[in-house]
Amino acid sequence: MSPAIEVRHLTRRFGDFVAVDDVSFDVGVGEIFGYLGANGAGKSTTIRMLCGLLTPSSGGARVAGFDVGSEPERVKAGIGYMSQKFSLYLDLSVRANLEFFASAYGAQGRTLSTRIAEMVERMGLGAVEDAVTGSLPGGLQQRVALASAVLHRPRIVFLDEPTAGVDPVQRRTFWALIRDLAAQGTTVFVTTHYMDEAENCARIGIMVDGKLVALDTPTGLKRTHAPGRVLEVRGPRLSVALDALKGTPGVLDVSRFGAGATVRVDPERMAPEALAAWLRARGVDPLEMEESAPTLDDVFLALTARAQRGDD
Repeated sequence: MSPAIEVRHLTRRFGDFVAVDDVSFDVGVGEIFGYLGANGAGKSTTIRMLCGLLTPSSGGARVAGFDVGSEPERVKAGIGYMSQKFSLYLDLSVRANLEFFASAYGAQGRTLSTRIAEMVERMGLGAVEDAVTGSLPGGLQQRVALASAVLHRPRIVFLDEPTAGVDPVQRRTFWALIRDLAAQGTTVFVTTHYMDEAENCARIGIMVDGKLVALDTPTGLKRTHAPGRVLEVRGPRLSVALDALKGTPGVLDVSRFGAGATVRVDPERMAPEALAAWLRARGVDPLEMEESAPTLDDVFLALTARAQRGDD
């Protein structure tokens, strides 16, 4: 089976600035594919090219079997797109918004009514169907936006920061809807700043300064880019000790958070006991130390730091 999305050497320049730099990857049918990166990393520019909204400067991509450069209208007809900024009509009711977007994709009469009823039930919007969209909390507004993006039953849906500003409970509900879409065969391409959300993705691509610097499963990314043991440490005089700790043999990474820090070590070169002794010898006493599992935050920070150092 051909991939739902095929990207080859995709590049986009704005004058002398390269927003997306020679990016290549595939996304399988029915896959939830995560696309991560800091603001300005090139995520939204990539999505705009894949949706046929922006012409590549070089390279290309095929989405749902159509070329994004030469067949942008056919690409648009076969996808759903939920933009980073809320794009519905806030002064219309939920149902009026759904009717507008369904008709924009050619649904009429009984087909229109059937699809709206299906989306209202699937997204849990029955209780707010007649409410003014702008009066709803953010989580419900996002569900309306997702319903509008998939009303026409697209094979592929692009979600650009779909849960930005949504509370944790609503985010969990939203991701349950995304998993349901994928289980029914819809390919989901999603960007997010929430690393815990990215764990829901089958694979993740990480962008840094316009380049795709890593692509793997969440487990594979952590194994490759956040090896070793992760130790959370707290104690007095910690900031002074951490400055001296960087560059110590066996210490792979040091990241501060609040009054504490996360230290990733190579256990063959720096055992946790040895790290504790090292910190206490430098005045971090009493010392609190707890081991934790590597996270995608660790991966993201490691890759960003590597890019800043100019490493390959």
